Amino acid sequence: MTGARTPADQPRPVAPLLRPARLRAGDRVAVVAPSGPVPEERLAAGLDILRGWGLDPVVAPHVLDTHPALDYLAGTDAGRARDLQQAWCDPGVAAVICARGGYGVQRMVDLLDWAAMRASGPKVFVGYSDLTALHEAFAVRAGVVTLHGPMVAAAAFLEDRRTQECLRATLFAPESVLTLGRESARPLVPGRARGVTLGGCVSLLAADLATPHARPSARGGLLFLEDVGEEPYRLDRVLTQLLRSGWLDGVAAVGLGSWAECGPYDDVRAVLADRLGGLGVPVVEEMGFGHGASALTLPLGVPGVLDAEAGTLTLDVPALT
Repeated sequence: MTGARTPADQPRPVAPLLRPARLRAGDRVAVVAPSGPVPEERLAAGLDILRGWGLDPVVAPHVLDTHPALDYLAGTDAGRARDLQQAWCDPGVAAVICARGGYGVQRMVDLLDWAAMRASGPKVFVGYSDLTALHEAFAVRAGVVTLHGPMVAAAAFLEDRRTQECLRATLFAPESVLTLGRESARPLVPGRARGVTLGGCVSLLAADLATPHARPSARGGLLFLEDVGEEPYRLDRVLTQLLRSGWLDGVAAVGLGSWAECGPYDDVRAVLADRLGGLGVPVVEEMGFGHGASALTLPLGVPGVLDAEAGTLTLDVPALT
C-alpha cells in the first residue's frame, strides 16, 4: 500500500514456525497471568476442567496478585514476567496456558530473557486478546507455533462446551482439527490463498508496531483478526495504521473472527470491507475465533489454505507434533 520500499528492502514472507509436542494425560501445565487480575473462583473452575482432561495444572506464584497501585494488572511487571519465564524454562512443564487477558503484556514482555526461553525449546502456549503481543514475541524471538485459544479463567472457556472441545482436540489430537471454520463463515472478498497463519487482536497488532517483538510485515501470511470493545471508528483507526505503515503489504488473505462489544455488526462490517476490501486478497468474515462464544482454537505459525467461499482454514500439518 505504501510503495515506499524497493524490492531489496521488502520484508521476508511469514515463514512456518517450530511446532511443539502435543499434550498427553498426566502432563504438567503451568497457568500464568501476564495481563489482568484473575478472579479466584473462575480460576478454580478452569483448573477443574483441565484436571478433567487428565492434565496436572500448576498455578504460577503471582497469578492471583494485583498490582499495588494499578488494579488492572495481575501483580507487578517483574512478577508476571518471572512467572512466565520460569514456567517456560521449566523442563517439567509441557504447556503454558494463560488465565485471562485484559492489559499488561506490553509492560512485561521486554523483561523476559528471550535467549533463555528460546534455548529451552518449544512448548505449547495458549491465550488470546492482550496475549497477542506474546504470540508475536514467541514467533519473532523464539520461532515457536502458538495457539490463539481460550484461557483458563475466561467465561467462554468455562461456559461453552464447544470452545472447550476445540482446545482439547487441538492439544491432544491436533490431526483431528486440520480444517477450521464455523457455519457462520462467509466471503467478504472471494478467493483462495495459501500462506502461514498469524494474527490476533487487531488493536494489539497495531500497538505492537515498531517494537522489538513485532514482525516487520504480514507479507505472504494468512492474517486472522478480531477484537473486543472497539467502536467502528477505532477499528478504522487501527486498520488504517496497519495500512499506512505498510504492515499489510503483500498479505495473502485475511480471516475475521468475532467483534464482541464493537457495536452493530453491520457497522463493523462496513469498516472491515472499506479498509480490507482494497487489499485485493480473499477475506473471510465470521470465522468463529476470538472473544465470541464457541471460539475456535487457532494455531499461529502453521502453513495452510484459507478458502473464502468454503469459509475454512485448512492446515497443511497439525499444529502440534
